[in-house]
Amino acid sequence: MPETDWEYVLHIPHDLRAVTVCRRTVRLVLTMHGLIRLTDVAELLATELVSNAVRHTKGPVALRLRMRDGFLRVGAWDADPEPPQPPPSAEALAQLTQLEEGRGLALVSTCADLWGWQPLSRDGRRGKYVWGDLLAA
Repeated sequence: MPETDWEYVLHIPHDLRAVTVCRRTVRLVLTMHGLIRLTDVAELLATELVSNAVRHTKGPVALRLRMRDGFLRVGAWDADPEPPQPPPSAEALAQLTQLEEGRGLALVSTCADLWGWQPLSRDGRRGKYVWGDLLAA
């Protein structure tokens, strides 16, 4: 029987190629923990959160996967303490469908059971942690 609570943290360089590493890491971790059914959505959350962190901030980024109390939390920490821009409304999102950018947090808010952000310092650096939760039960 798999453990109930666990956590993985992947520190990545400030490089868009790291997004693929994160996505593949999510798939591997969830497969090893018997949570294959969450893989597609968790990969999407990780991709959007990490790519936002790399594209819109400077400095280090970390991906965090945590299982606790039946919820999988997929989150990204970055070194920018400014809050993320709120996701666009449904109407505004419809106008963004032709664009490659601007939909990240809208996808996160749509796909996650709950999402949010919080200020979070790491290694003496101020920053923020943006996350999405998925019900694992």
